[in-house]
Amino acid sequence: MNPSARLRWGIVSTGHIAGVFARGLRSSRGGELVAVGSRGVDSAQAFAAEHGIAPERAHGSWEALFADPEVDAVYVATPHPHHAAAVVAALAAGKHVLCEKPFAMSLAEVDAMQAAAREHQRTLMEAWMYRCHPQTAKLVAMVREGAIGELRHVQAAFSFNAPFDPAGRLWNKALGGGAVLDVGGYPLSYARLLAGVAQGKPFLDPEALHAVGHVHLEAGTDLRACAVVRFAGNITAELSCGTDVSQQNVVRVYGSAGMIVVPSPYVISRDASPTTLEWHREGRETEVITITPDRDVYAYEADALAEAVSAGKLEVAACPWADTRGNMAGLIDWHEQIGVNYLFS
Repeated sequence: MNPSARLRWGIVSTGHIAGVFARGLRSSRGGELVAVGSRGVDSAQAFAAEHGIAPERAHGSWEALFADPEVDAVYVATPHPHHAAAVVAALAAGKHVLCEKPFAMSLAEVDAMQAAAREHQRTLMEAWMYRCHPQTAKLVAMVREGAIGELRHVQAAFSFNAPFDPAGRLWNKALGGGAVLDVGGYPLSYARLLAGVAQGKPFLDPEALHAVGHVHLEAGTDLRACAVVRFAGNITAELSCGTDVSQQNVVRVYGSAGMIVVPSPYVISRDASPTTLEWHREGRETEVITITPDRDVYAYEADALAEAVSAGKLEVAACPWADTRGNMAGLIDWHEQIGVNYLFS
């Protein structure tokens, strides 16, 4: 493809998050949705009809999507255990890839996926959409510039309350169910980002992580988990995730001279509506900082990949490969400490 052209996207799978990405892509500056691939033609055709994809680009298999010459990049939205196979096949077919999180089920899979991107010279990115949004850029700038003094502590939670469903993905170990893999990566990723910023680096891996959790006796998946983390520079963090309890899904960033509260840290804004940060300093009134995006949060991540493609880069600056591998290592450690075994390697 012409590096300066708009990326033509295909979506792998037709589940909920695939639809969210498809709608978000409508406000993209650097891409457009042209195709979908599913394990069955009926679901592909229904998805295509809903999202304005031409009928001939509704493919009844992933392989057919990857073989479509009108597709430049694919968004992999399958359940977690299928990420590696889909990503490697797409890269081998010459497509750039944006893969949902968690990126993989093991470090070996992460390494294989990144090796395939290097071999086929295609851009590969884990889909941390919040990393690409201007709200996160503003928060990073404030921490870097000392708006709250020296960074000391991060509190981050992502949790929701879903009724037990023995047939549901969240309670199915074969589909990578459980809170840590589903939403725990967000607070871990957020803390690693901020700790890195405070130390002048893109991210930091923990020096220590200690975890507890509650595992469903019947399903064997984690319903709730917490971790306390220490990073270089004596930065600490409290991380929490869950699928059986609703928490305040916020991030609090504490420094020696104040605190920043991020009321909507992850999904942020799906309709380009304004979002806010709350800046607290001793002896001053709280300042509400408003950020006004011009795109859907999912459009920002698609455009970040498109910009890397145009620049001839295999990695996207907001989500470098070493960061992806480090977050996977943290999730594995978290799981092992609470007694959940997915046969990670």
